[in-house]
Amino acid sequence: MSTIDFNLNNSSPIYLQISKYFQAKVFVGELEPGDIIASRRELASSIRVNLNTVQKAYAHMEEIGLIKTEKNRHSMITDDLKALDLLKEEYIKEPLDIFIKTMKSINISKEQVLNLISTYYDKIDSAESLEDTVEEKSN
Repeated sequence: MSTIDFNLNNSSPIYLQISKYFQAKVFVGELEPGDIIASRRELASSIRVNLNTVQKAYAHMEEIGLIKTEKNRHSMITDDLKALDLLKEEYIKEPLDIFIKTMKSINISKEQVLNLISTYYDKIDSAESLEDTVEEKSN
């Protein structure tokens, strides 16, 4: 397995950061349904975290339906497309909830929010990776 580009931060639990990393890889198409992912030991070694943390991340990813693990086999991205669609919707909804609550808390109208989005949407570099967005959101 090649070393993955994973940057830890202190703002959220490491196991959730690992889960978000794999979600991002699936949502941008770098990992596809049925793809085998690194073993727990390989990942722990690659990103230099405790094996128990990676095991917790994999358990979480199984719980939310992102991955499945057959007994004594590799873990893989689920092939349940409906589950992946629901996960993507939740993934998108989380930062939107924060944004909308922030705008409402400072009395920005829906019309103003839509204008802001329209104005700034194209200014964001489309080459910016989803992982960078996840990292910034976690900081």
